[in-house]
Amino acid sequence: MADVHYWTAREQAAAIKNRDISAEELVSAHLSRIEEWNPSINAIVTLDRDHALELARKADAHTMSGEPLGPLHGLPIAHKDTLDTAGMRTTYGSPIFADHVPSRSQLVVERTQSAGAISIGKTNVPELGLGSHTVNPVFGATRNPYDRSRSAGGSSGGAAAALAAGLIPIADGSDTGGSLRNPASFNNVVGLRPTVGRVPIWPTKVAWGQLSVQGPLARTVGDVRLLLSVMSGSDPRSPISFDDENPEFLYDNDVRGLRVAWAPTLGGLPVDPSVSSVLTPTVDALAGLGCHVEMACPDLTGADEIFTTLRAWQLELSYGRLLENHRNSLGEDIRWNIEQGRLLSGPDLGRCEVLRTELVARMGAFFDDYDLLIAPVSQVPPFPVEWRYPTSIDGEQMHTYLDWMRSAYLISSTGCPAMSVPGGFTAGGLPVGLQIIGPHRAEARLLQLAQAVETLTAFEQRHPDPQ
Repeated sequence: MADVHYWTAREQAAAIKNRDISAEELVSAHLSRIEEWNPSINAIVTLDRDHALELARKADAHTMSGEPLGPLHGLPIAHKDTLDTAGMRTTYGSPIFADHVPSRSQLVVERTQSAGAISIGKTNVPELGLGSHTVNPVFGATRNPYDRSRSAGGSSGGAAAALAAGLIPIADGSDTGGSLRNPASFNNVVGLRPTVGRVPIWPTKVAWGQLSVQGPLARTVGDVRLLLSVMSGSDPRSPISFDDENPEFLYDNDVRGLRVAWAPTLGGLPVDPSVSSVLTPTVDALAGLGCHVEMACPDLTGADEIFTTLRAWQLELSYGRLLENHRNSLGEDIRWNIEQGRLLSGPDLGRCEVLRTELVARMGAFFDDYDLLIAPVSQVPPFPVEWRYPTSIDGEQMHTYLDWMRSAYLISSTGCPAMSVPGGFTAGGLPVGLQIIGPHRAEARLLQLAQAVETLTAFEQRHPDPQ
């Protein structure tokens, strides 16, 4: 049991089902791992040890009863600190909510708990979950397990770092401009941004929102598939939610004949040479699996304006009142982004919707010719944890905290599902993720190629060293 922390979630669940290990033993092992590792990486910021062990003992009683077990039965999980979890401190990384304890949970939390997962705590986020670098005034920064001097990414940075260090086997997250994909890339784990509506969001102020999604993180593709199957499915409170004819996202392991477009700069974005040098041989190896890989990129005209407009509008809607009442308690980047939302007019939003309609049509046409698109997840490897954000990439200046995330957020504008799978390591040992993008509702196809990459490279088996 010495390496139980790095068993897959499926292996851990099977061991509990077969009574090779109890849920209490499994949770205790992870709590010990947290005690050992968390002080140096700051991934889990709220820990409810006693309640987790109580839940584990109840899970063991359920196991012994012989009644059916949920697919996540007995697995410890820590929820992103932007996802309300009933009875558990949820701060959103903001001093304004430092003592907030919700009375109800987000639907995605309810679903994982109903599937048998045991909630042990909360994972760190940037302030209000904004940005792809996990640092906030309440808990400080999350550090990358592969190099404690580097960022863990964000906004699901605490979740990804906890997975990489073996603190938990599965995690939830959310993604507006890359918040599932970027931290997965920075921490050598797997993160999937589903099609809008695949994982229903409730409660929410924007029931028809098309930019932000919630989804799964895990160390392996198979575990992400398992968690996605639990999170997905329609709910009457979400008007854009839907069911799927393949609810378990099963896929064929044979990728021969897949038509894959490779966009190494996603249409001309600056990319750090160390990222390109890592991903190129991984992409080249796909041809050996029988994939037809060629250089091609969809026309992403308007994607920048779509994202920045919808994000600013969404932030003003969600946090405008905080700007009025707690301006001095909000970070500089947050104040700026909310104020950008206040400058928007009705015609600005109308133009945005027209641009988005045109973009979605072009993406549909692109995927008539290609089954999948692959590109870098992040344009840079994990950067120093003291930075607010990278201010230049390959000689090109980045002017805001959003600019360096374009390789992820341009894809958010399309509404397409996208995921990060481990793509290799830089010469300095820093993880780099490969982004896989597909047509709407084609998650099974993404998982198919991701599984092929994982089997081919085995990068997921490289774990961080204690420091």
